[in-house]
Amino acid sequence: MGMNKPVIAVVGAGRMGIGIAHVFAYAGHKVELIDSKERSQPETERFLKEAAGQMENNLHFLASLELFDPSLAEKILGRIDYHSLNDMEAVLPGADVVFEAAPEILEVKKDTFDRIGTSARNDAWIASTTSTFMVDTLASFLDKPERFVNTHWLNPAYLIPLVEVSPGAQTASGVLAGMMELLSGVGKVPVQCAASPGFIVPRIQALAMNEAARLVQEGVAAPEAIDTASRVGFGLRFAVLGLLEFIDWGGGDILYYADRYLEQELSTDRYAPPDIISENMANGRIGMKSGRGFYDFSGRDVTAYQRETMRKFVDLLQHLGYWSPPGEPSLRGISPSLHK
Repeated sequence: MGMNKPVIAVVGAGRMGIGIAHVFAYAGHKVELIDSKERSQPETERFLKEAAGQMENNLHFLASLELFDPSLAEKILGRIDYHSLNDMEAVLPGADVVFEAAPEILEVKKDTFDRIGTSARNDAWIASTTSTFMVDTLASFLDKPERFVNTHWLNPAYLIPLVEVSPGAQTASGVLAGMMELLSGVGKVPVQCAASPGFIVPRIQALAMNEAARLVQEGVAAPEAIDTASRVGFGLRFAVLGLLEFIDWGGGDILYYADRYLEQELSTDRYAPPDIISENMANGRIGMKSGRGFYDFSGRDVTAYQRETMRKFVDLLQHLGYWSPPGEPSLRGISPSLHK
């Protein structure tokens, strides 16, 4: 890529495509947003008008929160051009990076990549946004799979920082490194992961959401109580500490014994500790208190790390209204019946 900001093409103008176009236009890139579906001209015009309207609404929403000067919205929107599927062959040669955001149907993906592969420049990077298909399956649809990588964005893409990046078996190292840099440059937080079903976040959240549904099914608590617990107990902690970091913070031994208890009392092996937890337990690698767990704490100022982490946590509590001065309890912590 040259010194100028790369031109971005997004093939697919649904929710995900609109979000990605928003991110790059907001960061100063020229963006070509292309409809991935064959439609009549009136349908295409109506669809792209709706996409442009959604883009404008998202920007005005952010401006209403005083996140940027509203006068800049028109300039940001002016960086995006909208195209029908029939325009793809004429538009893609001008793009440096192409993101595919077509529907999650393999035949549709194949057709889309066939057209991208024949229209994009040979030196253009090509990325899918799939949350379903393996990167090498999609890479096989291109003549040059070395320029292909998967970038799994999370909705709403214009807000959520994380992008899970999966290289294929033939992805060139320069393409992977360049994509990570490109995403970082527009304010995203890219993490590399293997091409595995569910990547990282979908696998973790599927387990958590299924367990929440089971709690309702078993009559453990009402949906409102479960959601409150997941927001205030689960979400707040993991906004500050990663899951593995949290294990090391509290101790892998605590998780090990909790797993064994739940496995026995609930009569299900879904709580059985994974091998890595059992192995760490056997080898004394139980986290911060032993000096090593998933992370190595040797040579680290643990006191400073703990203080900084707790500071972030308290800042979050204050921001959300869960912390008050002494003698002045937050209304969030008072039963609604006591407000009367």
